[in-house]
Amino acid sequence: MIRRPRRVVPAVLLALTVLALCVVAVISLTGRLVGRSELVSYDALAGRLHGAHWSDGIVLGAGMAIAAAGLVLLLIAVLPGRPVVVALDELGDSPAGIARRSLRADLRRAAVSVHGVESPRVRLGDKKIRVSARTGRAETAGLDTAMREAVTGALDRIAPARRATVRTRLRSHRRGES
Repeated sequence: MIRRPRRVVPAVLLALTVLALCVVAVISLTGRLVGRSELVSYDALAGRLHGAHWSDGIVLGAGMAIAAAGLVLLLIAVLPGRPVVVALDELGDSPAGIARRSLRADLRRAAVSVHGVESPRVRLGDKKIRVSARTGRAETAGLDTAMREAVTGALDRIAPARRATVRTRLRSHRRGES
């Protein structure tokens, strides 16, 4: 079973929007009940809505915006997100996995273990793992290969169920020095 991320951000945004609308409605209605000024005038809002026709541009625009927002929220809810856990090769009958964050950290540690490699960044894809790093050396001939071998060796030890190809990119921040 692959654990998928929860959809916290869209749910929080939708909840905050609904909460804000409810707060505005309560403040406006409370102001109307006690005889003070309303935040949003019920009479002005009702007058605008009663005067609007289905063919008006603002009604069509608002309807399309609400439909688009609903479609986006529906797609966010239905489409699967990136897995939180990467499956490992099974040992016997027990399935195992590693968190993507832990896998990234292990591969970053393997890359930085190569002498001369600084601040590696690891991007995990389904079929490719991209490792980019910097070096203080002007000549990077064998360093890129050594970093790729170190990351590949770490992947061999971790043994993910789906094997991804490792792509490395090394940049020197010293140019022309020996």
